[in-house]
Amino acid sequence: MDKKNLWLILGAFNAAFAVLAGAYGAHLIDVGHPDSAILLTFQKAVRYQMYHAFALIIVALLANTIKLKMVDISGWLFLSGIILFSGSLYFIVFTGIQWIEFLAPIGGFAFTFGWLGLMYVGFKNK
Repeated sequence: MDKKNLWLILGAFNAAFAVLAGAYGAHLIDVGHPDSAILLTFQKAVRYQMYHAFALIIVALLANTIKLKMVDISGWLFLSGIILFSGSLYFIVFTGIQWIEFLAPIGGFAFTFGWLGLMYVGFKNK
C-alpha cells in the first residue's frame, strides 16, 4: 500500500468514526444528564478527532507531491494525537475511569507537533 493511500484511508476512517460518534452523542447521550461535563468531554473528543481526520487527508495529499520524511512524521503525530487525545476522552466518558486523563495532553502535544511538522514542510519544500 502506498503511503498516500494509508493516510487517506486513516483520515477517511477517522472522519467516518467521528461522524458516527457525533451521531451517537447527539442521540444517545442524555443531554439532561446531571454531569453535563460528560457530554462536553465527548463533544471535544469528536471535534478534535474530526479536525485531525482532515489533517490526515491533508497529509495524504502532500505525500503525493512532497517527498520529505516530515510529511509522514506529521501523519503519525496526528494519528497518535487522535488515539491519545480523543481515545482517552472516549475512554473516560464510557468507563468513568479518570486516571487515563494524563494521555489527553500528550495527544494535544502530538497534534501541535504534527502541525509544526507541516509548517516545517512548507519552509523546506522547493
